[in-house]
Amino acid sequence: MYILVLNAGSSSQKSRLYAIDETLPEDAPIPLWQADTEWMAEKGAAHLKIRTARGQELQREIAADSRAHVLEETLKTLWSGPTQVIEQASEIAIAGHRVVHGGPHYQQSVLITEEVKETIRQLRPFAPLHNPINLEGIETLEQVLPNIPQVAVFDTAFHSQIPLKTVVYPGPYSWYEHGIRRYGFHGISHQYCAHKSAQIVGRNLDALRIVNCHLGNGCSLAAIRDGISIDTTMGFTPLEGLMMGTRSGTVDPSILIYLRREHEQSADELERLLNKESGLLGISGLTQDMRAILQACDEGNERAQLALDMYIYRLQTFIGAMIASLNGIDVLTFTGGVGENAARVRAGACAAFAFLKLELDEEKNTTSLSDQEISTQASAVRVLIVHTEEDWQIAKECWQIIQHS
Repeated sequence: MYILVLNAGSSSQKSRLYAIDETLPEDAPIPLWQADTEWMAEKGAAHLKIRTARGQELQREIAADSRAHVLEETLKTLWSGPTQVIEQASEIAIAGHRVVHGGPHYQQSVLITEEVKETIRQLRPFAPLHNPINLEGIETLEQVLPNIPQVAVFDTAFHSQIPLKTVVYPGPYSWYEHGIRRYGFHGISHQYCAHKSAQIVGRNLDALRIVNCHLGNGCSLAAIRDGISIDTTMGFTPLEGLMMGTRSGTVDPSILIYLRREHEQSADELERLLNKESGLLGISGLTQDMRAILQACDEGNERAQLALDMYIYRLQTFIGAMIASLNGIDVLTFTGGVGENAARVRAGACAAFAFLKLELDEEKNTTSLSDQEISTQASAVRVLIVHTEEDWQIAKECWQIIQHS
């Protein structure tokens, strides 16, 4: 069975093709074919890079007349040319899309219908930077491959069982009645990492308390008990919670009122400040890239050091909150570009929890690759690095829908 996975972004498109037999493999397989497309607005073109499991590679530029044209040209390389891996498009059984916001409507992945598309469209105000692009990807594939069933896999769905006391904001109750509530994001990654963490420690997921740290340019934590998310740091939007690459995370909302009244900053200006000019970039004045922040710290840059210290402090604070919501912790997992690669961040985060008898193995933390344990044998908390596989999780969701159809 061939399953196509599409992840549409504002300036990029990730596409993957998986081949799955009658049973799901325990570990994520290498995609049979993977394509990464980056839009180059200044050239009016898109740069396409393709790799296959057999080692073929292809790079080319495509005229970016429309997303449909770019996707059609990308998918043609599946069944023609040097990166051909299937004979014809009809061999693809199903396609899955990452959709950022499912609102209160969807607690699991669903086959896409006109009703589902309309709901995604109606949720645009909740995720204006994401849902319209996700919907465009769905409608584009309908044009390119009209006979293939499609599945929406929602980033919010994994958090749909968070209890009401955590979901509702302490404003007027009418907020909740109008859909203003905590939704949570990165759910596809958190779900995958929870299962992988249980596999690594050799325990049943249904008997574990996991704090999963998804640390990339966007950052969020999830408190996972018995395989179910019971709390997370992102909320109504992906802006809440941790300090991130360019996002502020949680701040006093009165700051925005002050800036509006005293400095006459518009809603658009405030949104740009909080989402694009804050976080590591805003504090360091240098970059949102943690690698460059760490290098600048080594060179004695005081603002870079402040940014790192703030990042780690807020990470510690929110990990503590997640542990409290779980009434304890069995596994602490790090994933994402920062979580998987920044040993200093992991060490800093763990340092606050020595009182829980959490003990990091310094050598393993510095040298270990992903999908490894980095705590000592004496540690009461298992600490892991997990390479997140969101595309594979989407493929698994598609496979399960086919089995139940």
